[in-house]
Amino acid sequence: MKKLLCAAGLGLALAVSAGAQAADKIAVVNVSSIFQQLPARATVAKQLENEFKGRATELQGQERDLQTKMQRLQRDGSTMKASERSSMEKDIMAQREAFASKAQAFEQDNRRRQNEERNKILSRIQDAVKKVADSEGYDVVIDANAVAYATNAKDITADVLKQVK
Repeated sequence: MKKLLCAAGLGLALAVSAGAQAADKIAVVNVSSIFQQLPARATVAKQLENEFKGRATELQGQERDLQTKMQRLQRDGSTMKASERSSMEKDIMAQREAFASKAQAFEQDNRRRQNEERNKILSRIQDAVKKVADSEGYDVVIDANAVAYATNAKDITADVLKQVK
């Protein structure tokens, strides 16, 4: 019985070590570095800025108008008639609510579009990583930011960057 347990344990140890040796071609890639170095990222940022420029300008104008009215109410509120002050307060509250909802919608749209464009770029990077890994025969490619230490891993960041550009 002891020999059977010993043989099973030895067999298990050999199977585990063979599995570990099967994935011995490992590379690392710094995806965030590639993302930062891509010229497409700056182009997309400019495109998004132009896309949202009109709405941003409109929101800034509404904010200035609202601030002007609030300052006027604060400055002249004590000398106004009660009905006039009440009317102005209601107007300011309505304008503040409208501004807040427009600003929130703007932020959501802007964030959604930025995520869409970022995901497109990351997809291109992922495709390039796969292409480089396939061509160089790597079994595993790990993001460099997720690795605490790697001694035998080859860094393929430069190769992937060339592929994406």
